[in-house]
Amino acid sequence: MSAAGRLRRVLLPLAVVAAAIGAWQLAAEWKLLADALSIEPFLIPAPSDIASALWNDRDLLAEDGWVTLREVVLGFALSLVAGLSFAAVLHLSETMRRAFYPLLVASQTVPIIVVAPILVVWFGFGITPKLVIIALICFFPITVNALDGLRAVDPDLIKLMRTLDASRLRIFLGAEAPSALPYAFSGAKIAVAVAVIGAVFGEWAGSEAGLGHLMLQASAQLETARLFAAVVVLSVFAVSLFALLSLLERRVAWWGR
Repeated sequence: MSAAGRLRRVLLPLAVVAAAIGAWQLAAEWKLLADALSIEPFLIPAPSDIASALWNDRDLLAEDGWVTLREVVLGFALSLVAGLSFAAVLHLSETMRRAFYPLLVASQTVPIIVVAPILVVWFGFGITPKLVIIALICFFPITVNALDGLRAVDPDLIKLMRTLDASRLRIFLGAEAPSALPYAFSGAKIAVAVAVIGAVFGEWAGSEAGLGHLMLQASAQLETARLFAAVVVLSVFAVSLFALLSLLERRVAWWGR
């Protein structure tokens, strides 16, 4: 991609965001949003109010943000190991795939927000239920994408390796795993974006710290600017982790592009 193309790729989203923030600022100042929703104006903070909350509450946001970020990273890592391992098992065993793949799909019909309180009852208010919730949310996209990648390998390459008397393990490591790596990264990028949502669900179900806990407090106190500030921090986490995985993908699985 040329330098102009890269610049356009960055400037276009920034222009859309800037336009949206500008329209939001004007609508909040002129009370258009409050009048349209028939609510008090202080319940819809302007972007300038949110920016002030980000600065004034920076210590509080940093403290709770670190708690949530740790949950997201650990939960995502747990789901990554479990998802890739399970995808490999399903790929290598047709019996396991026929038995468990339908159950894997059916598991997505259970709302995580319903499961979260149960996990808090079982495991308490510590970090364990948050990690389980994040892992459950991230597990599906990682597993399904990795499994699709393992099955997308060129059949002629498999035949060639078998002709050369390659073992099943050698075929898996030399052909199927490299083929699946770009797919696995795609699933991981989806998973890391929604991992933040899982952390918030877990903290809403029961916690003593974290941005989800802070959001509940801010909502109860009608501190809407602080509530939106927490949402901004969560968005920054998701975008940053997604960008890190994209950068790693370019270094590790460049052929997938």
